Formats: sequence, C-alpha cells, structure tokens
Amino acid sequence: MARKPRLHYPGALYHVILRGNARQDIFITDEDRYRFYLFLQEGLERYGHRVLAFCLMTNHLHLAIQVADVPLSRIMQNLTFRYTRWFNWRLKRNGHLFQGRYKAILVDADSYLLELAAYIHLNPVRAVMIEKAEDYKWSSHKAYCGTEQITWLNTEYILSRFSADHSIACQLFSKYVCERRNEGHREDFYGKASLDSRVMGEDNFVENILTQNEGLQPCKPTLEQVLAAVLKIYNLKEEELALNGQKRQPSEARSMAAWAVLELTDATLTELAIRMNRDVSTLSAAVTRFDKCRHSNSECAKKLEMFRQELDLAILQA
Repeated sequence: MARKPRLHYPGALYHVILRGNARQDIFITDEDRYRFYLFLQEGLERYGHRVLAFCLMTNHLHLAIQVADVPLSRIMQNLTFRYTRWFNWRLKRNGHLFQGRYKAILVDADSYLLELAAYIHLNPVRAVMIEKAEDYKWSSHKAYCGTEQITWLNTEYILSRFSADHSIACQLFSKYVCERRNEGHREDFYGKASLDSRVMGEDNFVENILTQNEGLQPCKPTLEQVLAAVLKIYNLKEEELALNGQKRQPSEARSMAAWAVLELTDATLTELAIRMNRDVSTLSAAVTRFDKCRHSNSECAKKLEMFRQELDLAILQA
C-alpha cells in the first residue's frame, strides 16, 4: 500500500520521532548531542521553522517543530542526512543510522501544544532514567524552567500561555509538567485513536486539515526524472556521469543532480551515489558547491531554471 503523503501548511505543528535503525544508539557521547544541536540550529536559520520542545534519548529523539513555508520533509531530510554523515565519519563506519521514515504527527496546537511539550520533557521520567524532568540534561525542559539558555530554542510561544511575566511563566510551566509526572504512554501523540494516523486533534480539526490538504499535495520528482532533466540540460548520457575524472560538464551535472535529490525529492544521496559510482561524501560536497554556484553564478542559475522547467514538464506528463 502506498504511503499517505505528509500533511503541510504554514504554521503546522508536528510531533516528530526519530529512532535508531534496529534500535541502535544514535547518541553515544556528549559531542554527538552537541553536534545534533548545531545541525538543528543551522536548519532553523536555513528553513525558517521553530523548535518548540525536544528530548534526546539514547536510541531515539522527540521534537516539537512548527514549520513555516518549507515542508517538514525537506527539514528532516537535511537534518538526518547531515547528522548521519557526522556520526558515521566520527565512528569510521557506513550505513543507515535512523530507522526508515521518521514519524511525524500533525498536532492541533491550540488544544494540545502544552500537553505535547510536557509529554516530550517527561520521556526520560517514563523511561525511569530520572525522577524529575529538570534532572535530565538533554531536553528543552531546563530552558523552560529558566536554568539553561538555548539560543535557537523558541520558549516564548509556550511560556506566554502561562504568563506575560517570564519568571512566573517558567514557574507555572515547571508546575504544569510536574503535575503530569505519572502520566503514562499516550497513544494519541503517535497518531493512534484518531480519524487519521497523521493527525492528532479533535474530529473537526482533523477533518478540516484533511479537507484543506486534499488534492494539494505537491508531486515530488523521482530520481529518474531528476537524472533525465539533468542529462538533457547538459547534453550528456548517464554513463558519462559515472566516469572518473573532473571534467567540467559531468562534474557540474552531478552537482546539480545531487542538489536536486537532496532538496526536491524523497530519494537519498545514497541512491544517487550508487547510480553515479561516487561516495556519498563526495556528492554531499558537490551539493554545497552547487548551492553556492546557483547564488553567485548567473550561468548556473540559468541552467537551474531550465532544469526546473524540465522537471515540471516531466511531472505533468507522468
């Protein structure tokens, strides 16, 4: 059965859960967690979304993310790719780090935002790792209590619901979370017991979201469509892209293809690397080069526009 498309609208709030592949640890050292913080911050600056709450466990993590115009899928693809590359490089290993597709539940912020933040912060308490949420180092709870500063975390959106006075709001939030210490696992925060497993909210909220998104999901290009468009723009054959060497045309074409796969599709650089006979790290560096090129080089920008037109035509004809 085909997967249902992600639901998106500017301002949507998601409960995101990422798990390690085969339950493996995704954070081993403090250095790993701080690096993940860095990638989160850089993502915020690039895509304009907000992180409202988080909790990094050992083999999984929880995030409360409110998006702007950029869909969650692009945000998460960038985040998971960059962290996986870092983790594999540090441990001198290869392979997948995360368990397949991340879980993301669109949550009714008006009704459930406060409960979601508390639920995320209490994750280590439910796991019997600590007694109180404020004892855990790797969540946003200390920042909400006013005992830690995380510059990229948005706390005001939630704290303002408790009081206009920041200090009082921190105290009230801490009390709110403490009152829920004994609350167990909630299936509804994982998309269960709902009209649609992608959404958590009252029935009218779920129905409205599904109605608004019906028929509006943008069709993403496939890896095949990306390659076909790139080859046409650069007048190349696919085997030329896989040849060794740094000839300008094939090299630039590979860079565009790698950028497009990462930014526009649900495919992965690993899949492209196999087709191009290249390392993922090489293609990742090519993405960075192309991203700079398209902003600073008019000829590169012109080719990108032609490429986008070819992709749009391919999607329409599919």
